[in-house]
Order: sequence, then C-alpha cells, then structure tokens
Amino acid sequence: PRGPPLVEQILAPHPGAEAPDELKIVQTLAAELTADAGASSLADALSGLSRDGFREAGEVYLSRAARWRHSDRPYFTDKMPANWIYVGLIHLILPNARIIDVRRHPLDCGWSNFTQFIQHGMAHTCHLGEMGEYYRYYVETMAHFDHALPGRIYRVFHERLLEETETEIRRLLEYLELPFDAACLNFHRTDRPVFTPSAQQVRRPINRDGVGRWRNYERWLQPLKESLGDVLTGYPQVPDFGRPR
Repeated sequence: PRGPPLVEQILAPHPGAEAPDELKIVQTLAAELTADAGASSLADALSGLSRDGFREAGEVYLSRAARWRHSDRPYFTDKMPANWIYVGLIHLILPNARIIDVRRHPLDCGWSNFTQFIQHGMAHTCHLGEMGEYYRYYVETMAHFDHALPGRIYRVFHERLLEETETEIRRLLEYLELPFDAACLNFHRTDRPVFTPSAQQVRRPINRDGVGRWRNYERWLQPLKESLGDVLTGYPQVPDFGRPR
C-alpha cells in the first residue's frame, strides 16, 4: 500500500483504532453548511457560525460516522482523499481530531493517480499537467495551515515510513497518544474489507515496489514536472509560497 492507504492499514489492527475506510461526511457537511447559510463559499458560511454552531456540526459528523463504525475503539480514521481541503473546517468542528498529512514523492504520487480510474470529482487525475497543479495547491494549502495552526498537523513521509517502518509507526502512535502495538507491524494480515483501488496492495507487507516507478515513464511526464515546479525540485522541503493566506 502507498500513502494514506498504508497509514490507515497500519492503524487498523491497533486495539485503540478503527478504520471504516473513506467517509464522505466532511464534504457533504461543508456543502450543507454553505447552503444553510446562503453563502457563496464555505469560508463565508463559517465566518457567521457561532461556537454552538461549530459544536453542533461536529456532533452531526460524529453521528453520521457512527453508522460506519463496528467497534467502540476510541479512535477511528477517515481517509477521504479530499479531506485536506477542509482542514480548517475539521479543526473548528472537531477540535480533538488528530490530523495526519501523508505525503509521497510528487512524481510517484502523480503517476500513480494518473494510472488509476478514479471517480467522484477527480477529473484532474486524467491530465498530467492538472495533476501537478492539484498537488502543488495541496502542498501550498498545507503550508498555510502549518503556519495558521502550528503543531496541529502531523506529517508522515511515505518514503521514510518504508525505510524506518517501526520508528515511524512508533512516532505516529505517540502523536495519537496510543501505546505501541506489534500488530501494526503486521498490518497486511488484517482481514478488514477494503473498497478502494488499494484493496490488493494492503494485503502485502511493506515494500518499495511503487517507489521511483515514474522513472520508467519519465519521457512522458514533462507536463507533470512543469506544473509541479519547485514543489518537485525541493521535495520533501516546502517552497516559500510567500505570505501565508
């Protein structure tokens, strides 16, 4: 497994965490809050929401998430890929949520997405140039939240997780305030159902099969490289995007 699917699968066998897969609750809730406020954007809707309104929105999220849960473990994951767009909303309505940003080399990530048929509003994955622009916007947005919410987001680099698996897992669990459990090292033995394109990958132990695969197709990846710009050349460091938004 690669990126977020790998982290989710590592957490799934832990007795303190449950992995109900990808939930669409955050996006739906964002649309509802915007419509209810008659606002032109989510930011405008949130600017008029009271403290009680934020708490109620968080309770709605938890109530809807409960439908997908099958245990009473204290933590559960929500691996929906677009959740990064709503970090601000998540912070406001779920102040106790732990936000994990899983980052992978932009060419490996871009090429992997390009080779998958992904539905539900992911048209950018069909065009290398747009894929690079999307990844760049993601990095820029997370850089903003790093500045606005210092220490709120925990970042996992995919390549480091492959190289120093146990060390990185221990750090992740420490962030989540969960004790280390050896079951997380044998995540591939978990028999939970998986319905994403990673369904086959999560049944395998840690491996580097997907690292650097883009090199086999490099001569066709120029649009992706150009749109990534210094996000690519500086990885894993983040470029200076100027004044934070």
